[in-house]
Amino acid sequence: MEFFISAWQHLPSHISPTLFSIGSFQLRYYSLMYLVAFAVVYFLFAYRIKRKEIPLTTEIFQDYLVWAMVGLIIGARFGYALFYNFNYYMSHPLEIIIPFDFSNGFRFVGLSGMSYHGGLIGVALVTLFFCRKHKIRYWQFGDWLCAAAPLGYMFGRFGNFINGELWGRVTTVPWGMYFPLDATQSLRHPSQLYEALFEGLFLFVILWLLRKRNPFDGFMIGLYIFGYGLVRFIIEFFREPDAHLGLVLAFNTMGQVLCIVMMLAGIAIILWRKQSSSLLK
Repeated sequence: MEFFISAWQHLPSHISPTLFSIGSFQLRYYSLMYLVAFAVVYFLFAYRIKRKEIPLTTEIFQDYLVWAMVGLIIGARFGYALFYNFNYYMSHPLEIIIPFDFSNGFRFVGLSGMSYHGGLIGVALVTLFFCRKHKIRYWQFGDWLCAAAPLGYMFGRFGNFINGELWGRVTTVPWGMYFPLDATQSLRHPSQLYEALFEGLFLFVILWLLRKRNPFDGFMIGLYIFGYGLVRFIIEFFREPDAHLGLVLAFNTMGQVLCIVMMLAGIAIILWRKQSSSLLK
C-alpha cells in the first residue's frame, strides 16, 4: 500500500507538460486540452442537434466555436491581467498579448496566466454578438451551451494538472501530491483534480440531466453561474492562493471574491429571467 501511495504522491514528477518542442517553441498538453475541451462541447451539441433537441445545424455551431475560442482566449488573458496582476501588466501592457520575450534574444514564452472569470466574460460577449448576427435567442442558446460546457472545462483543469501549476495548499492527506515546480516540495492538495471533478464532471452531470427540464430561457445559465461559483468557492479553500496576491478581504482568495460575484449574478439571472418569462405569459 505504501508503494502505491508514494507512486501517487510523486505522479506529477513523472508527467512531462510538453508534447514536443522545436528550439524555444514548445507545444504543451495544456494547449491541447483547450482543443479537446472545445471538441467535447462540439460533440455534445452535435448529439443534441441530431436528436432534434436543438434547432440548429452543426455548421452554425462550428462557426460559433471559432468565435468562442477567440473570445475565451482574449477574455481569459485580459481577465488575468485585470483581476490577478493589474499593476504589473499596466507597466508591461504588451506582455498581455505578445507571447515572445525580447530581453535576452528572441524567445517564444507563450502567454502565462489565464483567468476563468475573464474567459467567461469573453465567451458571453462573443455569444451575444453571434446570436444577434444569426438571429438566435441569446438566453436559449446560452442554456444549451451551459449544459455542455462543464465537461469541456474538466479537460482544462486536467491541462493545469499536467502543466504542474495551480496546485493546492499544504496537506497531510495521503492523496496529496508533490509538484516539481513547488519550491518548498511540500505535500499538497491536487486541487486541479478537485476542480476537474466538481467544477467539471459533477456540474456537467447535474446540468445535463436537467437540460430537458428547463422552466424558462436563462435558467440553465443562472444555474451554471451559481453552481460553478459555489463549487469553486469551496475548492478555493484547498487551493494555494496566488503568491503575489495572497488572501484578500481577510480570508478569501481573489478567486473566491469573483465566485461570490458569480453566485449573486446567477441568482439575479434566475430571478430576472423567471419574472420576464411570467410577464411574457
